[in-house]
Amino acid sequence: MSELHDIAMNAREASYVMASLNSEVKNRALANVAKMLKESKDVIFEANKIDLEEAKKADLDAPLIKRLKFNEDKLNDVVSGIESLIDLTDPVGKVTLRTTLDDGLELTRVTCPIGVIGVIFESRPDALVQIASLCIKSGNAVFLKGGSEAINTNKALSTVISKAGVEAGLPEGWLNLLTLRSEIADMLKLDEYIDLIIPRGSNSFVQYIMQNTNIAVLGHADGVCHTYIDKDSDIAKALKVALDAKTQYVSVCNATETFLVNEALKDSFLPKFIKTLQNSGVEVFGDDYVAETFGLSKAEEWHHEYLDMKCSVKIVKDVDEAIAHINHYGSGHTDAIITENKETAERFMTMVDSGSVLVNCSTRFADGFRYGFGAEVGIATSKIHARGPVGLEGLVSYKYRLVGNGDIVGPYCDGSKKFKHIHHEI
Repeated sequence: MSELHDIAMNAREASYVMASLNSEVKNRALANVAKMLKESKDVIFEANKIDLEEAKKADLDAPLIKRLKFNEDKLNDVVSGIESLIDLTDPVGKVTLRTTLDDGLELTRVTCPIGVIGVIFESRPDALVQIASLCIKSGNAVFLKGGSEAINTNKALSTVISKAGVEAGLPEGWLNLLTLRSEIADMLKLDEYIDLIIPRGSNSFVQYIMQNTNIAVLGHADGVCHTYIDKDSDIAKALKVALDAKTQYVSVCNATETFLVNEALKDSFLPKFIKTLQNSGVEVFGDDYVAETFGLSKAEEWHHEYLDMKCSVKIVKDVDEAIAHINHYGSGHTDAIITENKETAERFMTMVDSGSVLVNCSTRFADGFRYGFGAEVGIATSKIHARGPVGLEGLVSYKYRLVGNGDIVGPYCDGSKKFKHIHHEI
């Protein structure tokens, strides 16, 4: 029996205890995590310094190094996220359905933790803190596998968080860090103990996970996000929103990668837009018209996540062509429209098949913290069981509770008794 198998067995046992914890214990654990992270910052920053030095030696791309950095600002951000989680309502134990089947026979549907969750995420150490915190609040045990580039930072963070949780009343084994790439394949075989896998990465990576495990997978694919500037848009508003959507933070999955511009704006908006992007340091790729008109390189593919100061621009005939393009080339992550026409906005929101659809605001808003979820384990581009930013609600399932008094099914089968099925408002 492998060591990982034993760890998974312990995690399963820990999950039963996690499911039974009340809000007070979970919030106390979160507060202790925040406290110990601040107290241990020097150790964490030193570990991150080692990872950054190794990343630079390996000549990793600048966006990856930016994600890897865990400094005072990142620490303050994750602590703020933990504090906001404490203030949120406990997602466990909510009654979502109440039905009287017959006199004295009461059915309820109540939310409960999923159990043991395995999360495979990219080289963002702050993601480890967010995921672990969400699992505390939702009462789940967790396996964490971050990018190898962040191994030292992840070890430091997970040690602090695990210890802080246990000190506050969480069971030993509630958090487990995997450090070897080979452990991913081993984890995928543990369907007896792990209930859900959440992979964050490219479509090909998510597909690999799905094809190599019997565990349920909640897919977090790449972020090929679009912003469509409609013919009825406010040009000043469009410029402001589009610039934020591309440049506010480029190495994240909710940054806009492709801008679709209505052909009616070719003369009034497009020249200003291209110039604004270029003046901000963005390299622009275009369709045939945009590339030829402004002397730009042509976009080689439309399903492309740049994660850099780069974007593509395409002219479309109308909102329907924009919708068709997004549904064909997008990743189902986040897509926005800039328009003053309410009917066009509603059509866009209804027909674009994405987890988040936005009107007159930056795609960068598509985030668990900004949506008020406290944090997120990622953005789900699948449709079941959670979609969009996955926060606390995406980390719980439910169970049915039926309470009777010696009731049996026989009389309902022979017709001597009939169900009343009285549905109560929640």
